[in-house]
Amino acid sequence: MGLPQRDTDYHTYGEYLTWPDDVRYELIDGVAYLMAPAPTLDHQDIVGEVFRQLANALLDNPCRAYVSPVDVRLPKGDEADEQIDTVVQPDVLVVCDASKTDRRGVRGAPDLAVEVLSPGTASHDQVRKLRIYERAGVREYWLVHPIDRVLTIYQLDQDRYGKPSVVELGGETPVAVLEGVVIFWDQLLERLPPVEL
Repeated sequence: MGLPQRDTDYHTYGEYLTWPDDVRYELIDGVAYLMAPAPTLDHQDIVGEVFRQLANALLDNPCRAYVSPVDVRLPKGDEADEQIDTVVQPDVLVVCDASKTDRRGVRGAPDLAVEVLSPGTASHDQVRKLRIYERAGVREYWLVHPIDRVLTIYQLDQDRYGKPSVVELGGETPVAVLEGVVIFWDQLLERLPPVEL
C-alpha cells in the first residue's frame, strides 16, 4: 500500500512552502504524497537511536546528522529552489558538505539517508525514494526493517546502486561512507518489544 497523493496536480517547492504546517507531504517529481500518520514507538526508538549514535560519532567531524522532519530538496539541475519538484524527509540523514545546508534544510543529496520502514511507508521508501535517492546521488541508503529485524544497504557505484547488502540487525554495522562510524544494534534491540508472529 502506497502513500496517498494530495491531488493529481504538478507541484513545486514554491507551492509546498505555502501549504499548512499541520500536514506533511513529500514531493516526488512534482507529485505530493501525504506523509503517514505518527509512527509507532519502535519506529521512533530506532530513528532516535540511529540519530544519537551518528550525531555522537560525528562530534569532531564536518559531517552533521539530522533527524526528520528536515526538508531535503533534490534539484535535477540548477533550477531555483521554488522550481524544485522533489522534496523528501528521510528519517535520519548525514550531510558532509556544509554548503548544502541552509535555514530551510538541505539542498542536494545527503551522504547517508536512513529510512525506518512502517507498513504505511514501506513501498514508498523501497521503490519511489530508492529511485529518487539513486538519481540524486545519495551515496549510501539504509532501509531498516523493524519487524523483520534486517537492514538493507544500498551504496552508490558510478551513479547507480548496485545489489543491496541485506544483514540481520544485531552486533554492529559500519557506515561505509563515514570512515570509522559504526551503528551498534544490540542495546536498542533489547529495548524493542518482541516481534509478534
